[in-house]
Amino acid sequence: MLTAGLLAVSGITALSSAARAADADLARNGGFESGLDNWSCTAGTTVSSPVHSGGSALQATPAGSDNAQCAQTVTVQPGAQYTLSGYVRGSYVYLGASGTGTTDVSTWTQSAPDWQKLTTTFTTGASITKVTIYTHGWYGTGAYYADDISLVGPGGSTGQPPAVPTGLKTGTVTSSSVGLSWTAVTGATSYAIYRNGVKVQTATGTSATATGLTPSTAYSFQVTAVNDAGESAKSAAVTATTAGSSGGSTDLPTHALVGYLHASFANGSGYTRLADVPDSWDVIDLAFGEPTSATSGDIRFNRCPVTECPNVESDADFKAAIKAKQAAGKKVLISIGGANGQVQLTTTAARDAFVSSVSNIIDTYGLDGLDIDFEGHSLSLNTSDTDFKNPTTPVIVNLISALKTLKARYGAKFVLSMAPETFFVQMGYQFYGTGKFGGQDPRCGAYLPVIYALRDDLTLLHVQDYNSGPIMGLDNQYHSMGGADFHIAMTDMLLTGFSVAGDANNVFPPLRPDQIAIGMPASTNAGNGYVAPAEVTKTLDCLTKKTNCGSYATHGTWPAMRGLMTWSVNWDRFSNWEFQKTFDAYFG
Repeated sequence: MLTAGLLAVSGITALSSAARAADADLARNGGFESGLDNWSCTAGTTVSSPVHSGGSALQATPAGSDNAQCAQTVTVQPGAQYTLSGYVRGSYVYLGASGTGTTDVSTWTQSAPDWQKLTTTFTTGASITKVTIYTHGWYGTGAYYADDISLVGPGGSTGQPPAVPTGLKTGTVTSSSVGLSWTAVTGATSYAIYRNGVKVQTATGTSATATGLTPSTAYSFQVTAVNDAGESAKSAAVTATTAGSSGGSTDLPTHALVGYLHASFANGSGYTRLADVPDSWDVIDLAFGEPTSATSGDIRFNRCPVTECPNVESDADFKAAIKAKQAAGKKVLISIGGANGQVQLTTTAARDAFVSSVSNIIDTYGLDGLDIDFEGHSLSLNTSDTDFKNPTTPVIVNLISALKTLKARYGAKFVLSMAPETFFVQMGYQFYGTGKFGGQDPRCGAYLPVIYALRDDLTLLHVQDYNSGPIMGLDNQYHSMGGADFHIAMTDMLLTGFSVAGDANNVFPPLRPDQIAIGMPASTNAGNGYVAPAEVTKTLDCLTKKTNCGSYATHGTWPAMRGLMTWSVNWDRFSNWEFQKTFDAYFG
């Protein structure tokens, strides 16, 4: 009896050990060592510090009606017990599972200044083969962190990874993008695209566009198929060489100083004749051409009247000054919009009127190109318009069409620049349009589809880093005007690229360094956000040399960054040319 009892106990022990041996960690990439692979996040990214273990952790920032959830679906067995655990930091951080078929579970911490382990258990229902595990924060409580998330229990039947994709080929090739397509693979739930051997993006369909590429550069691409069981081997490679840049063929100097000249008004800075603008200014934007009404598309350029500007030059002298500047290698553009010039191309008739009237201004004065300075309510997104790569809002679509027409009409030497506010560009990192749940300002990120569609034609993008509220940078911290840190963070976003509205699978790709100039006010009179010359120098040092940086860590070094833009030439003259002198001292 004793021997039999011992054997029985031994058998139970052996059986229990065997059952435990069948358990496995079913969470994929729970340590976030492969970025956000296998996770679907509304507002997440990976960081190298702080981490619980390894080299990466999740950082996610709730904002508005978004609690910054990251989730993944896991294959499980029916009627089995599972233990979900993970390490978190921050306030009001949750870890849970849904779709269990029994009682969905979650656990949370109110405050975890250091890494805290959260653990919960659940049993799956009799017919359940998949559950969703997730972590999220709480509305408006700031960033949280998560690492080493695991789901331990018996694995479900996942089958085999899909077959290797075939038929990979290239499609449309531009100076900064390559279209790709391939044959569908049975059983695949998604596909991973590799560029030069490195995974760069995922797709749910059988096509994708690789963006953010360098002109005149050869690239190799491969694709894999993915399902719950894993990832296939890489496909045969295809190669493509990007086209030469059309946007950068305008004979600008390596580093350029851009300034707006008050040509249709004086304000407190006084009127400055074009002939009196010093040679340091490489691009002069004539401010402003304005519409006859907000929706007409009919743009008029009315020079400052003598009653407001007693020292204004004649039309003949003004045109002669334009020719003289051009003979000296300078570019003179008409800038459309400004704070008071709302332009809304709501119809194709307005679009056509825009093209015709802007062409007339360019031809009348013999200008080198066009600057788009749409502010206020000129651009906003319709509620259903959620994809910046495929916009549907008429004011967006018509503007893109008009600018492409003008670029095609005047050719490769045509200078096209844009001067959006941060609200319309970098704010898109957090919010895009009205958002998934509605209620957001429809202007959030509204310039992104325009910039994206025209990135191969765009000569310069100089976002106005002034008159701005706090903006979240790629470090998921808010940055405010008044110092180098703000300009560094905002410019790093343009040169690195960023996920739109927190969607890691929807990335606004980086622009070329030669397309970027940093917009700053020339003086305290010119606008909010003025910084002293020392802060301008810090900004340039950090972005072009990665020295003299402050608290923000950039994602690269860009010695070819084009330069600086300011509002305005007039206000700089009023301040004894301080901004111009800072530029000249730095770039020589």
